[in-house]
Amino acid sequence: MNLLELKSVSAGYDSEVILKQVSFNVQNEEIVGLIGPNGAGKTTIIKSILGILPILSGEVIIDGVSIKKSLSQMNEKIAYIPEIPLLYDELTLLEHLEFTAMSHGVNPEVFEERKKQLLKTFWLEDKQHHFPNAFSKGMRQKVMIMCAFLYAPSIYIVDEPFVGLDPKAIRAFIDMIQHKKNEGAGVLMCTHVLDTAEKICDRFILFNQGKVVTLGTLEALRKQTNLPQGSLSDIYDQLVEDQA
Repeated sequence: MNLLELKSVSAGYDSEVILKQVSFNVQNEEIVGLIGPNGAGKTTIIKSILGILPILSGEVIIDGVSIKKSLSQMNEKIAYIPEIPLLYDELTLLEHLEFTAMSHGVNPEVFEERKKQLLKTFWLEDKQHHFPNAFSKGMRQKVMIMCAFLYAPSIYIVDEPFVGLDPKAIRAFIDMIQHKKNEGAGVLMCTHVLDTAEKICDRFILFNQGKVVTLGTLEALRKQTNLPQGSLSDIYDQLVEDQA
């Protein structure tokens, strides 16, 4: 079952078209890695999925609903973890969690249970009444991750989740995202950490210059590149021309 589907999507800024007829999908119980160099258009894809950037042509469908028809319904279907944490300096960590739970209609009893578990998992129990302006980048990222795991969306959009996290937090995040996958969610994850992506993703979308270069499982990509033992990094080097 497709939880996220892009059908020939073109999008961009003013007169510049960044995405060019992009098509791919993310199914339930699946983690898909979106892999490409800086400037390839990955952020534009995310903005198009979230409805931040108007789509020039094509369609984005989330859990069977086109965002053109009902963008307002997407709030409950998507959880977004950005690369750069977006937090309110005037709210404590706990207030961020409470605000997220309230805006997504999480039952108070469920919220209490999830809040305690998340604070414990990410070792922030003693920081829940602190303001994020005193937090490190990694701690701020943990707050964004905890907010995303408070409710139960169909699809997770995750952008460079490992940047700034310590090894224990990375392991906790991977365990939780795999747990959500096993519960039926789909995950689209942008990352440059190819060795980790290779271990946790079910399929990959190699992306460059606003287009899908190729997509498939690691085994399918190995066959395509004639690299039977090749790593994801090896495959990337062969198929994707760096724009830097």
